[in-house]
Amino acid sequence: MLSYFSDDPTRVYQLLQWLPVLELLDETHPVGIVLREPDTAAIVREQTRLPVFVAVEFHTLSELFSELDAKVVLYCNNGMRNFNALLNSRMMHVHINHGESDKMSMVSNNAKAYDRVFVAGEAAVQRHRGALMELDEAKLVRIGRPQLDLRPEPILPASERPTVLYAPTWEGDADYNCYTSVDAFGPQIVRSLLAAPGTRVVYKPHPKVTTSEDPTVAAGHREIVRLLEEAAAAEPEAGHQAILGGDILAVFARCDAMVTDVSSVGLDWLYLRTEAPLLLTDRWEDRERLTADAPISRVADVVDSTNLAGLTELVAARLAHDEHRDARTAMRGHYFDDLVVGESTERFFGAVTELVELRDKLLGEQGRL
Repeated sequence: MLSYFSDDPTRVYQLLQWLPVLELLDETHPVGIVLREPDTAAIVREQTRLPVFVAVEFHTLSELFSELDAKVVLYCNNGMRNFNALLNSRMMHVHINHGESDKMSMVSNNAKAYDRVFVAGEAAVQRHRGALMELDEAKLVRIGRPQLDLRPEPILPASERPTVLYAPTWEGDADYNCYTSVDAFGPQIVRSLLAAPGTRVVYKPHPKVTTSEDPTVAAGHREIVRLLEEAAAAEPEAGHQAILGGDILAVFARCDAMVTDVSSVGLDWLYLRTEAPLLLTDRWEDRERLTADAPISRVADVVDSTNLAGLTELVAARLAHDEHRDARTAMRGHYFDDLVVGESTERFFGAVTELVELRDKLLGEQGRL
């Protein structure tokens, strides 16, 4: 069993979130990590006990695959050099992605290149059906989201104050895939949250926000951090803070509401903290588009420039009375098939085992021809 990742360290977070799950899988099906960048390998080796292989050149990759003779290879993104690995015809190729999200980047014709595409649930199936022509839906395997079965140790101290988390995404690779609120109205969101009486405000951005080369995103990020530092200095007992590293899932448990963008973070919150208020930003201020593309927006309060002035009061109201709670419970089933914690991992392991057995069967049949 192999996990293949061809990108540089700026995207390695996509693989890192899978490592604990792959280490569990390794107990049944031995797993190796195949990388193409030495700098990425240095990071990954610090994060896992799994064997890490580096193949910079294509011929080296081909030789490595022949030597390892793995049965299944897993891909957590659609990196361009995935096609170097897809040339190998002795392995089953499986796309597992790096989160469940309503972003447009979640679906592409690349899905047709893999033997299987593991998805979270019905929402992902509908997303693929609506976006792609001539897709064989038998390739789509619903497994939930195994990372959400993990229980990382909290990295946020407990507090008697209600805690509101602001967790924006990054700007994406192109305008069509830009959902971040950091540049659009991130500082205003944080000012409004800080104005809510008796609350603690925590900022946990996407990793790529902290290294963004987009000047407006970088400026918004710096201003948000400055606002929180000033608020923490003025009111140390409140616990306001920016958390710029670590696992966001380790922040969730000690938060009581979240403001986020269209991204996997909102859906992770829906799965793990279904009972807690969720507010979703809309940088494009196109409610019809948002409702169609992101069903989760139908069970959340939507924040844009037209209602930002009332965010302080809205957050206070939701902490006191969450009118969307029952609707979120139903929407959770749309995205995750009503799985309970633990079942995603079981589905993932079962789907992998089926492919291992199928590969052996198909290879045996080829040998008899």
